[in-house]
Amino acid sequence: GPVLSDVTLHVAAGERIAVVGPSGAGKSTLTALLPRLLDPASGRVRIDGIDVRDVSLAALRAQFAVVLQDTVLLRGTIAENIRHGNLEATDAEIEQAARLARAHDFIVAMPDGYESAVGERGVTLSGGERQRIAVARALLRDAPVVILDEATTGLDGPTAEAVREAIATLTAGRPTIVVTHDEDTAREAERIVRVENGR
Repeated sequence: GPVLSDVTLHVAAGERIAVVGPSGAGKSTLTALLPRLLDPASGRVRIDGIDVRDVSLAALRAQFAVVLQDTVLLRGTIAENIRHGNLEATDAEIEQAARLARAHDFIVAMPDGYESAVGERGVTLSGGERQRIAVARALLRDAPVVILDEATTGLDGPTAEAVREAIATLTAGRPTIVVTHDEDTAREAERIVRVENGR
């Protein structure tokens, strides 16, 4: 059967919403409907009153910066991974995004700094480092809406705190939808939406 049913949700411009609920309840499905990673079998998803199916996928996805639980880094350098948020970005803009994302210090401590290769045979980054690179990428993307899906899950105290600070910078003044199990994260939202059994 459907993962979600009878769901009606309005998000105001600039509002920060936390989506909470048990694993498998449909939280991630809800956020996947916005950038059309999924389409609903019935019902509508609208942004500013426009059905998301009536605009190009590229135009739609340009509206969102997404930080997921497990950031996938591409083969290449750290700079290239951050630049993925905006291919036109200059090196100075990449460094600025990394500073805002609390990533600059660990990057420059690496053997080749921003030119350090990641992934196969490159440097291995911790979960918290990967998440801060994802936030830097999202900052560079400068999209109007932010979706965070369990972005601090599995991180320890100080690391989670650094990632939370980075996320606070990213989400300031932008409508944000946060999928989380973390009560502290949820409490920072203006509104909490609970998803249970797809409702």
